[in-house]
Amino acid sequence: MHPDVSADLAELETTLRTVEQVLDVEELRRRIDELEHQASDPDLWNDQDHAQQVTSQLSHAQGELRRVEALRQRLEDLPVLYELAEGEEGDAHTAALADADAERETLRSDIEAMEVRTLLSGEYDQRDALVNIRAGAGGVDAADWAEMLMRMYIRWADKHGYGVEVYDTSYAEEAGIKSATFAIKAPYTYGTLSVEMGTHRLVRISPFDNQGRRQTSFAEVEVLPVVETTDHIDIDENDVRVDVYRSSGPGGQSVNTTDSAVRLTHVPTGIVVTCQNEKSQLQNKVSAMRVLQAKLLERKRQEERAEMDALKGDGGSSWGNQMRSYVLHPYQMVKDLRTEFEVNNPSGVLDGDIDGFLEAGIRWRMREEQKQ
Repeated sequence: MHPDVSADLAELETTLRTVEQVLDVEELRRRIDELEHQASDPDLWNDQDHAQQVTSQLSHAQGELRRVEALRQRLEDLPVLYELAEGEEGDAHTAALADADAERETLRSDIEAMEVRTLLSGEYDQRDALVNIRAGAGGVDAADWAEMLMRMYIRWADKHGYGVEVYDTSYAEEAGIKSATFAIKAPYTYGTLSVEMGTHRLVRISPFDNQGRRQTSFAEVEVLPVVETTDHIDIDENDVRVDVYRSSGPGGQSVNTTDSAVRLTHVPTGIVVTCQNEKSQLQNKVSAMRVLQAKLLERKRQEERAEMDALKGDGGSSWGNQMRSYVLHPYQMVKDLRTEFEVNNPSGVLDGDIDGFLEAGIRWRMREEQKQ
């Protein structure tokens, strides 16, 4: 085996061993046994919320164990692939060597992705994500851009097999959306997507400008952790004004026919949330209340962070604001302004291929936190 390959395999071994230590594979196996025991209890489903929590934790733990065991197996198989390649001659040798090199590169990126997951240790990182997108400056182009971003995150979720629940979509008059709120349901999606928070900027030839001029549009992305019962975000009914109205925009037969859409206004803070994607007013109210709780939880966290920053004499973090540029004209590039990570394939990124940006963002956040 070539010395460079041996050194590379040794490096992969070190990284994977660190991942296994952080995940504590033996503890993970013990936790799975315990959760399987709870899941097999016939009385479990008497408490629906608790049962869903147990089954969700079990499937997440099993998935983590499967992933890390598969990486270990592939790493142990790699030297065998190189040995087999060395036993071949001519074209067969070249092809087998190329296959082994390709597997080594794929394995490296898979181990690095798993390593990034181990960096998600924040208080809410393991939660589902609640994503809110709002069109910013740029008129109809900005509304179109907001819809493109919504599609990007939903495509990313689809590629990973994560569930998506859309709570509200406010359509713009000519094209696109004014705003949208949706949940991405899988463990650690909040920790992973929280680095997407901020202003996303699009530069392109406007499809809405008959003179074909270049247009810059902006959209805001907000990412919140989905609230759980343990968060104790109590909302006084008297503090909430409830308005009902007819849903607007594209929809099925039941849309636009009844006053099923719900708008909640939290009077003390002025926070407004809407939900119009369920068929019944009651379902919309429940979903809207969930979003309001998430926003109030985030507000509480921001206040606590501001207090900590004041105590540390820190002028606030560099989060939010303009964080990524997507340029479609005069050249093709997507560049993250915090991490310097960039790719020259905007169409792939807008089709949900954002894992490179997410990994770079998580590593960047880790470095920023270590500086403080």
